[in-house]
Amino acid sequence: MPRGRILIVDDDLTVAEILSRYLVRDGYEVESAPDGRVAWERTQADQPDLILLDLMLPGMSGLDFCRRVRRIAGIPIIMLTARGEENERVFGLKLGADDYIVKPFSPREVTARVGSVLRRANTPSVRPEQTEDRVIAGNELHIDLRSRTVRVGSDPIALTAREFDLLAFLALHPDQVFRRDELLERVWGYSVGDTATVTVHVRRLRSKIEGGPNSPAHIETVWGVGYRFRL
Repeated sequence: MPRGRILIVDDDLTVAEILSRYLVRDGYEVESAPDGRVAWERTQADQPDLILLDLMLPGMSGLDFCRRVRRIAGIPIIMLTARGEENERVFGLKLGADDYIVKPFSPREVTARVGSVLRRANTPSVRPEQTEDRVIAGNELHIDLRSRTVRVGSDPIALTAREFDLLAFLALHPDQVFRRDELLERVWGYSVGDTATVTVHVRRLRSKIEGGPNSPAHIETVWGVGYRFRL
């Protein structure tokens, strides 16, 4: 059985072919799409396990495609970006992308990152014994670790898999301060990476569970250190 189905969305056929060859060699089933429109049709018809998404696409942009995917599914998305596209990377993370890789990149780096993201998507960041009948609730926030659902008051909150993992990890360690690099390792599984990913995910969580990123009631910033969760 393949390790997972990967959709590569890139108009550079050479890049798509090289990535496909390495991923197939690593045991994945791979499909490619040359633009956002074709990728959207294929995603609707049969959702992949992970999407490798170039941001600079003809027709529908990578960011527009990412926005559409996030409306229907929590499929892990890794963006492929040029080195100078920092604003696009941040915006993509805000839309719900799970990670990004800067061009030029090594195909081996991509396959390693794909494996890591899929493992994190399929493996909860909390241990099974922690989730059994475990509900964390207080101050209108209700987190059900077993069903992986979140409510604020009576309103259900839609979170991506990585957003939930980050919230669950912090909620299971209340009042503890974690550096961004610690969260990157504990929640994302990366010993090395860009901690801006953590910052953007925290901002997204705040906008969903706290009414806005500038008035945190649960995820507090400890200046110069990192973040702390409080009910």
